[in-house]
Amino acid sequence: MQSVTLSPLIAMTLLGATLAAEAPQNASTALPAKQNAFAAEPAPRGNGQGVGHKLLLYIPNRIFDVLDIVRARVRLGPGLALGTRVTKYTDLFMGSYTSIYLGLPGPRQVPRVPWPGGIESRSGLAASVADATTTSYDANPRYAATEIGLGLQAVLVGAEVGVDPLEVFDMAFGVLFIDFREDDL
Repeated sequence: MQSVTLSPLIAMTLLGATLAAEAPQNASTALPAKQNAFAAEPAPRGNGQGVGHKLLLYIPNRIFDVLDIVRARVRLGPGLALGTRVTKYTDLFMGSYTSIYLGLPGPRQVPRVPWPGGIESRSGLAASVADATTTSYDANPRYAATEIGLGLQAVLVGAEVGVDPLEVFDMAFGVLFIDFREDDL
């Protein structure tokens, strides 16, 4: 009998070919199963900003958190409207207006600078969750879901006041670098 010795190069080639032959069989079982539409999504990991960014914008973000608590502004523009809300579930609105405003814009709800002036418009009817109002994104008053407020537009002038109690907690937790409303810049 003759003994066969395998060189290390041939042994590695045979091992690689064996593993490659097994890979397609394992690949079909290794594919992730189709996700259930009702499965929970992974929690967001924040806005991805570093420690330096958070420290640099700490003071402006705390000032913006204080300003987020109250909406108080005057409006100038054509329209006739009346609105009141105690959270989004008791929103009552009827009328139409397009105006410029000056004052505190209210809760930001997204990371943006709360400019003290701008354009807003709202038209239609709203009663609780039945909201048939029309607004454009750029001119949207952007009411928070937990905001309490009152607005009036009479011919050419209007005013609006509101308060969002949840923003008090966002301000308090913001001091500890916790931004649960996710509105910090």
